[in-house]
Amino acid sequence: MKEFEYSVRVRYAETDQMGVVYHGNYAQYFEMGRVEWLRNLGVSYKWMEENGVMLPVVSLTMNYKKPARYDDLITVKTIFKKLSSVKIEFDYEIRNEKNELLTTGNSILVFVDMKSGRPTIPPNYIFEKISILETN
Repeated sequence: MKEFEYSVRVRYAETDQMGVVYHGNYAQYFEMGRVEWLRNLGVSYKWMEENGVMLPVVSLTMNYKKPARYDDLITVKTIFKKLSSVKIEFDYEIRNEKNELLTTGNSILVFVDMKSGRPTIPPNYIFEKISILETN
């Protein structure tokens, strides 16, 4: 499961005065897609943090193609790109109900030990699940 799709309806509070999704909200859509991608893999952020590992974003890029609007049903496709010694990278695509590409993005996150605050290797339970994806 290198890719995972998650759909959400744009809420009024996520739009600006023109009824268009405010640009900063796309990062939240990417996060929702990433969290659900991990959950579908059998890993929850909450469980990971309860076990001493954080996954902060260290890089985020977005390219806006077309606006998402109030009440649109959008689909966030989260695409696992790669896992390195301490980082995990994802690409994203957001499409509307007409399957028009609205936004693309990329994020890089770092595994961090919550006690030391330092980067750490991915926990074995994540490494094992993700390494299977990289071989497929």
